[in-house]
Amino acid sequence: MSQDIAERKAGPAGAWTWAGFVAMCVGMFMAILDVQVVATSLPTIQGALHIPQDQMSWVQTAYLIAEIIAIPLTGMLTRLLGMRRLFVAAISVFTLASAGCALSGGFSELIAFRVVQGFSGGTLIPAVFSAVFLLFPVDRQGVATTLAGVLAVLAPTVGPIVGGWITETYSWHWLFLINILPGILSALVASRALPAAPMRLSEARRLDLLSLAMLAIALSSLEIALKEAPDRGWMSGLVLGLLALSIASAVGFSGRTLMAASPVVDLRNFADRSFTVGCILSFALGIGLFGSVYLMPVFLAFVRDHNALEIGTVMLVTGVVQLLTAPAAVALEQRLDARLLSAAGFALFALGLGLSAWQTPQTDFAGMALPQAIRGLAIMFCLLPPTRLALGGLPEARVPDASGLFNLMRNLGGAIGIALIDTVIYGRAPQLADGIVARLKAGDVATATFVGIPLDKFLNRPAGPLDPDTQAALETLVEKAALTQAINEAWLMIAILTVAALLSIPLARRRTTPQGK
Repeated sequence: MSQDIAERKAGPAGAWTWAGFVAMCVGMFMAILDVQVVATSLPTIQGALHIPQDQMSWVQTAYLIAEIIAIPLTGMLTRLLGMRRLFVAAISVFTLASAGCALSGGFSELIAFRVVQGFSGGTLIPAVFSAVFLLFPVDRQGVATTLAGVLAVLAPTVGPIVGGWITETYSWHWLFLINILPGILSALVASRALPAAPMRLSEARRLDLLSLAMLAIALSSLEIALKEAPDRGWMSGLVLGLLALSIASAVGFSGRTLMAASPVVDLRNFADRSFTVGCILSFALGIGLFGSVYLMPVFLAFVRDHNALEIGTVMLVTGVVQLLTAPAAVALEQRLDARLLSAAGFALFALGLGLSAWQTPQTDFAGMALPQAIRGLAIMFCLLPPTRLALGGLPEARVPDASGLFNLMRNLGGAIGIALIDTVIYGRAPQLADGIVARLKAGDVATATFVGIPLDKFLNRPAGPLDPDTQAALETLVEKAALTQAINEAWLMIAILTVAALLSIPLARRRTTPQGK
């Protein structure tokens, strides 16, 4: 840790320290928000740039692959450049790449800028969580973690409404142009407010390029496999080949890294039991957080026929409750055992996920408000205490690497969770539709009610084949009902996975609370 950082941390955090940290949080927020606002408007971008439909998802996948490679490298880049130089460089490149995306005139050009944008954006997230433990004394770390945590989980929640509003009001270019002004301001403030640290060019000379290549191959092949598995099947040759490549590269990277004197990513952090438990919880939070943000728009768009702006409005409940809960979360996090708070948070989060597994095709804002509110209440307790469990007891020199791994686990959880969700939804929906049709033919009133068929018409239906108009209308209702049931199964799956993560909490050691230090 540089002398400048050490001096700032030794005393109370001043206004400049907080200004620099807020600038970092704004940059992180924009990087996370970018994924969601672009996801909302992919069809608009596809039409404007004449992108083939089967290639459209690469607009997101290119960003996510670059981001997931960058996240674990943040520790090494922090040692090389120092926190201030790394953040200013990353947010500047992210801002320029955002302008490049907005000015892109074709698919290839857009993908190239998305890769640059994803890599630079990926370093912003773990850098912020490292800064919590490097910039602030222990009694201020809870407040700093809350600020970072609120923005990190608020961005996916408000992303759909921001993306929907921009798409409805302006052109798709503004999905990227909104990053320009915050990016410039963040870079300017951070360049003045964050503490300086000398560059350590020796890190570049010791860089293990083979390990770096194996890490990139392991993470990118895993990301592509997860993208392709729901469509091609988990047992398809391409998916199995990519997964085998990912595993082989990961094993090679791990073996080489654990023996290295100066590793690209310090995997020895996993020897700390509490850090490992924190990473398990971060992985589970990624499944639940990104899974819920994915499932709600699918249901609201394809079952309820809402547009992007209406979807975003329905999803605001979680963000509002989360903001209201944040002050209480800070106070409790500074006073109670992180293990206890983590257990309570994940139990509550699992309840909120599980309650969404009882939706019908008629469920809308009123029926979705309570599960959302429960998840919003739980989220800060799923982020703050696990962050302290994972990072709060480590030596400061190990925090940047550990923060990269901790945040990587959340993104990996989100990627794997969405792949499992897609597998459940698109694999189970046809089977569920067949079951619904069979029960309707048998005269099951409960199924007719669930599907949304008026009971008087169902009970008084004429014998013989249906006319084409009635058959088409019924087919649409059955498809929506089957999709609803498949989505419900996906909600139940991620709720069970969240409960499973609770089993790891007793393995963690007690971290002393800020007051105790």
